Amino acid sequence: MIILGIGGILGDAASAVLKDGELVAAVEESKLVRRRTLWGGHGELPERSIATCLELAGVKPEQVDAVTIVRPIPESAFHLKLRAQFANSRVLVLEHHLAHAASAYFPSPFDEATVLTLDRGGDFRCGSRWQARGTHLVLEQEQYLADSLGDLYGRVTELLGFTANEEEHKVQWLSVTGDDRYRDLFLDLLCLSDAGPRIDRSYFGTERLHHGGFSARFYDRLGLKDGDPIPEDQRAQVAAGIQRAVEVAAIRMAGAGRNLCLAGGLGLNALLVSALENGSGYENVFVQPVSGNAGTAIGAVLETWHGTYRQEKRVALETLCLGPSYTAPEVKQVLENCKLRFRYLITAEEVIDTAVAQLNDNKIVAWMHGRMEFGARALGNRSILASPLDPYSTENLNAFIKHREPHRKFAASVPAELTAEYFEVGANAKYLSTVGRVRPQHRDRFAAAILAGDRIRVHSVDRNENPLYWKLLHAAGKSTGLPVLYNTSFNLFGEPLVCTPRDAVRSFYSSGIDAMFVGNFFLQK
Repeated sequence: MIILGIGGILGDAASAVLKDGELVAAVEESKLVRRRTLWGGHGELPERSIATCLELAGVKPEQVDAVTIVRPIPESAFHLKLRAQFANSRVLVLEHHLAHAASAYFPSPFDEATVLTLDRGGDFRCGSRWQARGTHLVLEQEQYLADSLGDLYGRVTELLGFTANEEEHKVQWLSVTGDDRYRDLFLDLLCLSDAGPRIDRSYFGTERLHHGGFSARFYDRLGLKDGDPIPEDQRAQVAAGIQRAVEVAAIRMAGAGRNLCLAGGLGLNALLVSALENGSGYENVFVQPVSGNAGTAIGAVLETWHGTYRQEKRVALETLCLGPSYTAPEVKQVLENCKLRFRYLITAEEVIDTAVAQLNDNKIVAWMHGRMEFGARALGNRSILASPLDPYSTENLNAFIKHREPHRKFAASVPAELTAEYFEVGANAKYLSTVGRVRPQHRDRFAAAILAGDRIRVHSVDRNENPLYWKLLHAAGKSTGLPVLYNTSFNLFGEPLVCTPRDAVRSFYSSGIDAMFVGNFFLQK
């Protein structure tokens, strides 16, 4: 049985294929066309993503049993197009938050759980809570668009001078440098109850279309004149206020139980995930790592598998490396076409030894191997790496390569079996979905990557999921005594994660990266 799922039509479009109960492909359209699709886009079918997923799955359109699209508007036009393209398939439409819930619960390790979805909005809803057991999801509670936590977070993002629906992550990381002075302001605005938030609209001005649309009452609570820009020394405090308030709201909305699953755009907020792990009272928390709109493509295939076809076998999320990979001849053709000098390293051991030597020499290394990751986070296949032992690593990565703010730190990748030796962190560190704390004896070593309160982004690398990257970390440890590398995504200039060898070459030669590995090919400047 072959099921194609299509999600994120109005923003962050993606496709996924489930083949005989195995998730075999998932790719975002933006990574293939090399441009981001913002929320509220044109609503086109992700044709490149669909074709790529079918090719990765080794199937043709006429072999697909079902195509499930997460509800677009207007859906009739998509129905007609999909019926023409997939003439032998059932064409199904799935509600947005059900797709989020399915994407969170079905790949989780739980047989029963509470499922919470939180986002800006989809199908006029912005959140839901479900009770899940076996292969069934039962809706318990819904939140509607007017009371959206995601929309409020986006308004604050705009208020602080960032781009709403795109740069909320900047507000998240800015918040760690602020205090709680405005937490109660945002809690008052949210008017929390057991039914969820009921946002007080008096904090917004209907005539205001910019800077988040906040009213004179809101500015007065900040101690500012109506419409004044937020002073630099208050920006972190405002970011901290919205972050803490949203954490409180999510914990209350989650209710009580043993197992909690999370999806929706707010599930990408690693600080929120950490708050749920440590403050919700749930014993176990699982966040779907591609929890934004792209991840609904996974929810589409899983809900169809269980809900439409009544299949009892659960589908494990064994890896997020579900995109394209490239053979040595394909890489070589690109490098020669670009007239580049390179070395071909014969064995994996030679690749690892050469990379360790570069990192020990305080070089910044681009690392592209195997299948591209699904989602925004680099997990060792499309990464930029640096040694924590280099005192200038964070400065060099921020200032000369990624061109981003100093408070936005990089993740520390560590072999899964050694994670507890260096960090206190939950299971969601496997996919960089949460934050942890540095153990006291190692704080000096990781000073460049530490957020406020000794927190740090941790990437726990499983040997079975990414054996080459796992071996690199161990080789670094054997060489230096520290089996940890700093890891950030291999992309520049606001582009999506690199996909092809040509994408990698363009980013490499447009940045301060010192060396690059594309499979067994080694390039340096």
